[in-house]
Amino acid sequence: MPKKNGEHTPKLLVRRATPADVPALVELTARVYTAEWGHSAEMLQSQQTHFPEGQFVAEYEGRIIGYCATFRTDVETALRPHTWMQITGGGMASRHKPDGDWLYGMEVVVHPGYRNMRIGRRLYQARKRLCTDLKLRGIVFGGRIPGLARNIGRYGSAEAYVQAVVDGRRRDPTLSFQLSNGFEAAGILRDYVPSDHESLGFAVLLKWNNPRLLYQPEVAPIPSHQQRMPESVRVASVQYQQRRIRSFEEFATQVEYFTDIAADYGADFVTFPELITLQLLSIENEELSPVEAIHKLSHYTAQVKELFGGLAMRYNINIIAGSHPTEQPNGDIHNVCYVCLRDGSIHEREKLHVTPSERNVWHITGGESAATIPTDCGPIGVMICYDAEFPEVARHLSDQGALLLFVPFCTDVREGYLRVRYCAQARAIENQCYVVMSGNVGNLPGVNNFDIQYGQSCILTPSDFLFSRDGIAADSTPNTETVLFADLRLDYLARARNAGAVQNLKDRRFDLYESRWARAPDAKP
Repeated sequence: MPKKNGEHTPKLLVRRATPADVPALVELTARVYTAEWGHSAEMLQSQQTHFPEGQFVAEYEGRIIGYCATFRTDVETALRPHTWMQITGGGMASRHKPDGDWLYGMEVVVHPGYRNMRIGRRLYQARKRLCTDLKLRGIVFGGRIPGLARNIGRYGSAEAYVQAVVDGRRRDPTLSFQLSNGFEAAGILRDYVPSDHESLGFAVLLKWNNPRLLYQPEVAPIPSHQQRMPESVRVASVQYQQRRIRSFEEFATQVEYFTDIAADYGADFVTFPELITLQLLSIENEELSPVEAIHKLSHYTAQVKELFGGLAMRYNINIIAGSHPTEQPNGDIHNVCYVCLRDGSIHEREKLHVTPSERNVWHITGGESAATIPTDCGPIGVMICYDAEFPEVARHLSDQGALLLFVPFCTDVREGYLRVRYCAQARAIENQCYVVMSGNVGNLPGVNNFDIQYGQSCILTPSDFLFSRDGIAADSTPNTETVLFADLRLDYLARARNAGAVQNLKDRRFDLYESRWARAPDAKP
C-alpha cells in the first residue's frame, strides 16, 4: 500500500495583520500594557490603513500571540529627538510617509505566556525582511531600557547606564536583546514614554542599516516559496557522537543541547546524521535480531517527531532531523528524514536508495518521492546518504528550485564515507548549489549493523572564484563530536549560474538527453 507523505500545516505563522485580527490585538495589548494603555481598535485599524504591509502578527495554533507595527519615515524625522506619541501620531501611524526611506518600529508586543518561543526575534526578522524587500535605508525606533530605574543610583545617568550595556558590563532585559539582534545605539530619547517608569521615561534610539544597500548583486532567478529569498543563510551541521543512553529523555537532552548551540549562533538550519535514533536501542540493550530491533525502534516515531518539532519552534530554527526507521501502514520499514520547520510544520522525506546492508540485514525498503520542501529560506532538498551517490536525485531537486541540499549520512569506514563525500561534492558542482553533510561518530557495541562509525561532516560549495578554496565552506576533524557553521550566500549561486567560469545548469544539452521521474503514488494529477 503506497504511503502518503506526512505533511502538516504550520502551527506558528508570522504573517501580515488583517482587519479581522483587530479584536485579538486589542485584547493582547491590554494584557501586556493594561486596558488603559493598550491599543484601541481605532489605533490598530489606523495603522493598517496607513501602511498595511508593515503590520505583522504571530499566530500560534490559531491564536494571536505577537504583534509588530511599523511605518515609513524620513531620516530627519527618525533621527531627531522625539517622543513616541509625536512620531507615531498618537499610535495611529498617521505620520507614515509613503516615500520615506526608513522603517520606524512603533511597537512589538508578545503574549507573556509565549515568551519562550522567540516570538520577538521572529517579528524583528519580519521587519528586516520588509526593510530589505522595500530597499529602505534601515530601521529605527526607540527602545525601552527597563533596567534603568533599578540601576540609576549606580550609574548616575541614562547615558552611563546605556554605555555600560553597550560595553557588555551590564545586561538590560530589553536593550541587550536589541543589540544582539544587530541594532546599534544612536542616542538617548528623553520623555519618550513618560509612563514607562522602569525606563524613567527614557528610550534608546536604535538603528539597523540595511546591508543589502551596501552591495547590489544579481537577484537569484529562482523564486522563493512565499517571499524573497535572503542573500545569506547560516547552516549548522552536527557531527554526533553515538554513545549508550539510559532513557529517551537522555537522548532528547543531547539533541536539545546541539539545537540550542546552533540557535545561539543564529543558524537558520541545523542538520543531524542519518539513523541518529539507533542510539535508542542502547536503552534496554536487548538481544534482538536486526529486523526485530528496527521494528522496535519504529515505536519511538511519535516521540521523535514531537521532540524535533517542538525544538524547531522553541529555538526558532529549521531542523533536518537526521533519519529514523519508520514502519509504514503495510508493515514495511522506510528510512525517513523528518524536516521540522520553525513555523511548526513537519515534512517527511524518505531514503530512496537503500544499501545492500540495509536491505539484507534490516529489511529496509526505499521510498518513492523526492520533492523539495518550502522554507523561509527558499526550497531545500534532502538526500539521505546513499541517495547522494545518484546524480538524478540532486538534479531533480535542483530543477525544482533547491539551492541547499542536506545529506544526513551514516558510514562505518573511511572508504564508505569518501564515496558519499566525493559524490556530494560532485552534486554541488553539477547543480551549482550548496550541500550540507552531517554524520555519526563513535560506536554502539551490541547494536546490530551499527558497531563502528567513520564521519567527517562538511559543508560544500561549487568550485568557482566566488566560493571557498577547494569548494569547502566548513570541514571537521574526523571522528570527533563537533558542530560546523557556515554562512552561505545564495546570491553567489545566482551569479555563478548566470556568469560563472562554467555554467552547468545553463549549458545542459536538452537536445541530446533528458531525465524524467515517474509520478509519485500520492501525487495529484
